[in-house]
Amino acid sequence: MNSKELLMRLSSAVGVSGRENSVVNMAAEELKALGEVTVSPLGDLICCVQKPKEGEKCFMLDAHVDEIGMIVTWIDDEGFLKVSSVGGFDRSLLLASQVAVHTKDGDLPGFICSIPPHLQTGEGKNPQMDEIYIDIGYNKEEAEKRVSVGDVVTFVTPTREMAGGFITGKAIDNRSSCVAVMRAAELLKDESKNYGLYVTLTTREEVGGMGARTAAFTVNPTHAITVDVGFGWTPDCNRQKCGLFGKGPMIAIGSLLDGEMSRTLIETAKEKEIPYQFEAIGGGTGTNADNILIARGGVKTGILSLPQGYMHTPVEKIKVEDIENCARLMAEYVKKEGNR
Repeated sequence: MNSKELLMRLSSAVGVSGRENSVVNMAAEELKALGEVTVSPLGDLICCVQKPKEGEKCFMLDAHVDEIGMIVTWIDDEGFLKVSSVGGFDRSLLLASQVAVHTKDGDLPGFICSIPPHLQTGEGKNPQMDEIYIDIGYNKEEAEKRVSVGDVVTFVTPTREMAGGFITGKAIDNRSSCVAVMRAAELLKDESKNYGLYVTLTTREEVGGMGARTAAFTVNPTHAITVDVGFGWTPDCNRQKCGLFGKGPMIAIGSLLDGEMSRTLIETAKEKEIPYQFEAIGGGTGTNADNILIARGGVKTGILSLPQGYMHTPVEKIKVEDIENCARLMAEYVKKEGNR
């Protein structure tokens, strides 16, 4: 499994919350080599690498597979599309952005309307979603033949390799974490296991995390690690709130998370000389962990965060080295904890 190539393919796939089937199918083809793959009614991809025997620990390595986007809510009298957001993103980036409208008959190119600066009055503003129009070039009659209310819209951004080992594109949040948990499972594939092991790529995180809640109920793990992205430092960011690229995953320590797991992750990183950083979370984590830890009778849960730049924009970036080190840390943790 080549992390860089897999990330570039998964990032390019369309998987807006609630419409993740394309990227789930792509990931399923990779995971079939590691274990039995099933897809839940909510679209979660669940790969059973090893079923636990009675009394054994069971580990769930989780990452959400969905991405932010928009959904068509109306076609106006001139054929322009009105949309609502799916998940949260920086609205200041919308104007003049190229988009694709994903219809039942294929993708339609379009762009978000923008008033030329020569015609603007006053200072520019951050537009509200109800002020956004998408131009697809058709009049109302032709637009209605091709577009339906409920069709999803994504930004058109090429996934590219950058200098320094970086990958940039859309949906790096959270396809990078999907690669990390898949890679961790691959590292554990040939290990003799006295524990159960599942990989879950879960849906709908950007709109509430329902996929993770139902997947955790299905798997019934004793331990879970959620991998998501965290803030990677760039010169315009507050350093105190960010991790550094190339310094490894951020091990979360928080009031909702299992302290013993966090300590063991730190011990494992030190023993195996895997670079790591810290992330302190006082309350809710805003990740799948919030839903996983309360599944059934409760799940010991930890979080690893990958430093990412420009979160929730069409030009997110991540360092492949951090993905690899995150995968190594998970694999080593599972071996250490699973064989105790």
